Parts: sequence; structure tokens; C-alpha cells
Amino acid sequence: MAGVAAYKVGSFLARTVPDGVATSVARAGGFAAGLMAGDAGKIVGRNLERVYGRPLSDIEKKRKIAETFEWYGRYYVESFRLPDVSVDELDRGFSYDGVASIEANCGPGKSGAILALPHLGTWEWAAFWLARVIKVKVTAIVEPLQPPELFEWFVGLRESLGMEIHPLGPDAGKQIIDALGRGHLVCLLCDRDLQGNGVPVEFFGEKTTLPGGPATIALRTGVPLMPAAVPWRDHARHGWCRPPLKIERTKGARLREDIQRVTQMIADEFEIMIRETPEQWHLLNPNWPSDYEALGREIPDHLRDL
Repeated sequence: MAGVAAYKVGSFLARTVPDGVATSVARAGGFAAGLMAGDAGKIVGRNLERVYGRPLSDIEKKRKIAETFEWYGRYYVESFRLPDVSVDELDRGFSYDGVASIEANCGPGKSGAILALPHLGTWEWAAFWLARVIKVKVTAIVEPLQPPELFEWFVGLRESLGMEIHPLGPDAGKQIIDALGRGHLVCLLCDRDLQGNGVPVEFFGEKTTLPGGPATIALRTGVPLMPAAVPWRDHARHGWCRPPLKIERTKGARLREDIQRVTQMIADEFEIMIRETPEQWHLLNPNWPSDYEALGREIPDHLRDL
């Protein structure tokens, strides 16, 4: 991963050059990255074939891998430019479905809500829009990055957009409960089991594990749990919040059984959203046992014997 200095330079350029130039550079850089992506490119190609449900020809696969990295480059440019975006521009560049469910449950004196998100599109734009346009407080739990200076820089960027940020780790559950108690919308990116302690699901026709945290907290607290994504649609960013999942304990079932059932519901919803814009799904790391086999790597313990 590039060092913090490289991200600072990228942020400076994204915020100082004209929008059209920044977008063109992001696309060109993303296309070049797709051609030289190595293992990450292989994973993107495998993910695309999963989503499309068929093998892709070599030409089609290369083109779609390049498109994915172009969108990934654009994601960074948009994130870097956000602190300078006015409220009017922010609102003009955003469309949405399902925001009423967020407004109904988030705010002072309300229960709060959980958004379960895949790595699809540009979620920071939606968080900034929620914070600045409809005044919803947003808390996000994010993956720690190395080196720590890079993580702190990204935390500062996101906090400048009005978000409250906490790293994924032992204290994350406590931070989530605290944020919900203040009526926040809690955003959890959960299409990858980073900690290796998730629950088994079927995701795009293959067994893997996904984090059980969103389901666990929703089952224990009763707060609404809504799958969501923020893809680009018709040249604008589109906040797509699906209806709240039916969260309730099953009579006679153990808690872990209910957590697995609800997490499978999340995986099913992610499939619906990812299929709308497959090239905007920037999941670049192995996520299924067969991914590790394809890369010649040892399968992690949590993915064996699924």
C-alpha cells in the first residue's frame, strides 16, 4: 500500500486540479493499475465471474477488470475532493432511495440504526450528504491501515466530513452500542471477514464467512438493520438503502443460529446490489477458499471445512 505522503499528494492534486482533469487522471490511472494489478486483478476477475455467473473471455475479463480499477481510482478522487464540496453541490450530485427509514430511526431520542454495506461505489459521499444535508450523525467502524500514520490521516479526512470513526477491533462493539444510544447511523462495511471470526454463508454460490457483528447487535438491541450501497448511477452517486431486514429471535433457536440466518440475509441483499453495478465492487482481497487456492496460498483456518 502506498505511504501517507503519496495519499497526501493525491489528495492535494484531486482538490486543486479541475474536476474533469481529476476524473480523467483517475480513469487513466485506474486502467493502468488494472493492467498491472497482479493478484488483486486476479481476484477482481474471479469476483466479476461470480457476479455474472459465467466465465468471461480473456478480452472481456481484461476490459471489466480495467473498468473496476477505473471506478476504484474515481472513488479515491471523489473522497479526496469531498472536504471542498459545498452543501448545494453535494445535494445536486446525489440521488437516493430508502432514506426515510434512516430519518425515522436516527436523531436525538431515537434508537439509531445500522447500515450494512459492501465495498461498492463511494460510501463517503453518502455519509457526508447525511451529515450535512439531513443532519444525521454517522459513525463508521473501519479497517485499521498500516502504517498507523496512514490510518490516522484517513480518520482525519473522514472526520472532516462529519463522521465519527473507530477502528475495527476489541472495542468496536462498545463504540457501536454507544453510538446507537446517541441516535447515530452506524455504517459497517461487512462483505469481507477481516478478523476471521465470522459466520458461514453462501455468497454468490460459494461458501465463505462474513462478519456476524451487524446481525448480533441488531438481534440484541432491536435496532433496524438495513443493507445499503452507494453506486454511481446515471452519472450521479446514488444512495440505495434497502428496507430494514426482519430481525427477530427464532423460537427454540440458539443466538448463533439466528446470527447466521440474518447474516445470510445480508449476503443475499449484497448480491442484489452488487449485480446492479459489478464493476464498482472494489473487493480486491481473497474472500473465498477457492481464491486462496487460485493464488497458491494457504487457506485460512476459518475458511477450511466450510
